[in-house]
Amino acid sequence: MVIESIQVLNGPNVWSIKWKKLIQMRLDLVEMEDRPTNTINGFLERIESLLPSLYEHECSEGKVGGFFERVRMGTWMGHVVEHIALEIQTLAGMNTGFGRTRETNSSGTYNVIFSCINEEAGVYSASAAVNIAQALIDGVPYELELDIENLRTIFRKNALGPSTKSIVDEAVDRDIPWMRLNNKSFVQLGYGINQRRIEATITDTTSYLAVTTACDKGKTKTMLRESSIPVAAGGKCVDLKGMRDIIKEIGFPIVVKPLDGNQGKGATINVSNIQEAKIALNFAKKYCDSVIVEKYISGFDFRILVVGNKVVAAAKRIPAHVIGNGVKTILELIEETNKDPRRGMGHENVLTKIVIDSLTLALLSKSNMNLDTVPNKGEIIYLKSTANLSTGATSIDVTKDMHIDNVWMAERISRVIGLDICGIDIMAPSLDESLVVNGGVVLEVNAAPGFRMHLAPSKGVPRNVAASVVDMLYPKNKVSRIPIIAITGTNGKTTTTRLIAHIVRNAGYITGFTTSDGIYIQDRMVEKGDTTGPVSASYILKDSSVEFAVLETARGGIIRSGLAFDLCDIGIITNIKEDHLGLKDVNTLEDLTRIKSVVVETVKKDGWAILNGEDPYCLSLEKKLNCNTAYFALNKDNAVVRRLIDNNKVVAVCDNGYITILKGEEVIELEKIENIPLTMDGNAKFMIENVLAASLATYLFGFDLEGIRNSLRSFIPGPKHTPGRLNVFAFQNFNVMIDFAHNPPGFLAIEDYLAKVEATKKIGIIAGVGDRRDEDIIACGRIAARMFDHIIIRQERHLRGRTDKEIEGLLLKGIGECNQKRTYEIIPKELEAIEHAISIAEQGNYIVALCDVVSNAIDIVQSYLDKEQGLSRIS
Repeated sequence: MVIESIQVLNGPNVWSIKWKKLIQMRLDLVEMEDRPTNTINGFLERIESLLPSLYEHECSEGKVGGFFERVRMGTWMGHVVEHIALEIQTLAGMNTGFGRTRETNSSGTYNVIFSCINEEAGVYSASAAVNIAQALIDGVPYELELDIENLRTIFRKNALGPSTKSIVDEAVDRDIPWMRLNNKSFVQLGYGINQRRIEATITDTTSYLAVTTACDKGKTKTMLRESSIPVAAGGKCVDLKGMRDIIKEIGFPIVVKPLDGNQGKGATINVSNIQEAKIALNFAKKYCDSVIVEKYISGFDFRILVVGNKVVAAAKRIPAHVIGNGVKTILELIEETNKDPRRGMGHENVLTKIVIDSLTLALLSKSNMNLDTVPNKGEIIYLKSTANLSTGATSIDVTKDMHIDNVWMAERISRVIGLDICGIDIMAPSLDESLVVNGGVVLEVNAAPGFRMHLAPSKGVPRNVAASVVDMLYPKNKVSRIPIIAITGTNGKTTTTRLIAHIVRNAGYITGFTTSDGIYIQDRMVEKGDTTGPVSASYILKDSSVEFAVLETARGGIIRSGLAFDLCDIGIITNIKEDHLGLKDVNTLEDLTRIKSVVVETVKKDGWAILNGEDPYCLSLEKKLNCNTAYFALNKDNAVVRRLIDNNKVVAVCDNGYITILKGEEVIELEKIENIPLTMDGNAKFMIENVLAASLATYLFGFDLEGIRNSLRSFIPGPKHTPGRLNVFAFQNFNVMIDFAHNPPGFLAIEDYLAKVEATKKIGIIAGVGDRRDEDIIACGRIAARMFDHIIIRQERHLRGRTDKEIEGLLLKGIGECNQKRTYEIIPKELEAIEHAISIAEQGNYIVALCDVVSNAIDIVQSYLDKEQGLSRIS
């Protein structure tokens, strides 16, 4: 078996709108295409032995054991690989369960689709699953546990920490979109101007000054003491002399810890003599030059969590320990404790495995024990001096037990330090009576406190503290999303996008939009290039100034990665025509429809899918959509369009020379077509279609009709608003038009427009695109021969697997099929071809450059026009 490609889909995609993180592997089964599982001796027995947990996979049988039943009856190896990839992720702690395997048009080659939680782990699982399947076919041993452990390592490396994940999960439950901004815990919630950002449990409104204060334990202690909050006696020092001075004042026992430590790193508690103090000092200084020395307070370690100046949880923390049973050694008890499935490495699980280190050994030695000691039954052996969960501690929820004085004090502390989220460490006999009474003290105030002890305490009630964070970030009535209008289709996407963005911007929104020319914020291009994929859409959604997103969404990005957004307010399909067929398993217009439909399938339930009412492939989508549908059409009298109107669908049409919206009995004459510059006096039918789609979308969104009218009138076609879309440059003796048409439907649209243009001679500059079908390139040549008197073929770019001579030959074949004899010449470079056309132009000629690098073509034509106008002024 040969893996041809593996790609990650990170949003709604052609395989699933719901499952947004998928692996798509293109797998050539080679000889295994002729060997289903029931023809491979011993295959079922071997897979049952290696992966018995696959018994839980119901598969299409709809019952446990269903997958094994399919293997027994006979299924193809792509299907087996899909199930193995899912199961090894599950065994590594990444539970996920969506899969599809579909044959491509290439015999024996399949798209194997399966869901994943982490994309690196998903890619690994794809390759590993093929290797496992091959070993099962060959009947050779396979070290499955090595793959499982590698997957666990990848998961640990890439997973969100439990605190961050809890906030993200809460956001997802509230339909708040999110995106990861790095490979750690930096996360954006929401879109555009309504976004909020977190990193672990630091928010975008957490005060930097408050964080630095909390990190400086000396400063924190001073501020608390001056606010009449009980703290442990002690002070700050940098050397042994300073430590002796503090000890002389407060006496033993003491606690020694670094000034800006965290998670208990560098801390030593219950130090009872100067020798231990020296060791503790050196240990603390490994983490910070300045050291805190405090009076050791006996009692229990408590953590109070405050969010938005409100106490939301409290936990009693117990240092890592084991309980003797009179039989097992301390080492054996630790190993047994670490088998608890709740324990993992670092922060991957709700509890952390106990790691044996020098501090553990020292603590045991202090009690005349070692790892081989067998504790008495019921004897508690503490293995760490601090109660941090990161060192293996456990927790007991005590939120309901808190005395009202302690609640008030904790909330006051959050204001004194200035933290919106803070963890307050307290040493006290209990929290059910006031610290003023029982002698408890505040030890530390922590910025970015961990949530694990509250989310999943070892005992007591779990507290959904993440809900309080999301409540703070998104209080009632605060929205997390921005409006999104997404546009797809074969032709007209860019102009429709630009026109909608123009209308939205004129309505007062800060608008971000993506096109095949670049990314724009308002009218400023911030990135140049074909920016119609998910990366570019994410760029807009990440921009904190953007209030409204208008996203051109091309087929390529959907196939390659899926969509960048999970929902849009309005989705538009301009048309579905022959283009890009024969690429990426897209061989028919039905295939292309399936891809384009992803955009309208993500429309909100109360949103609108806007479809071309004269396109049968667009019309075929209505039944699969779970939102409102509306239509646009040039011909009001088309039988299908009439039926839509009769069925009270919202339809935008051309009627009596007006852009008209029909809504039941309501007739809205929006604007006279000849008053809309983009329509070129009503002669450019394809531009009228773009106007209809844009007008309908903005009307249905709720924009003011007069505002839409004014925007339609002020949107002037040209290099500024519509670069490369019917850009006409008027020279003294001839005209030059630049357009991006590059496929047969685009050529047909230009042909229709040119039929209304009077010219003594029409000169066309054309090219083919190498990855299109032969018949598409030939059709472009044939249409060019119908609409031009003289043709210049240029072919320096977009060869895509072909030679320039091959593409030129196909274009010439199409030109030769035209009944009218046309002259032609070949000038390979686009700019030279344009310059040549201008040099041979005569009075009344009309040059049409159908170009793929719009900006270069515009620049060269504009330079010639500027030169001509300059000479005219001089003369």
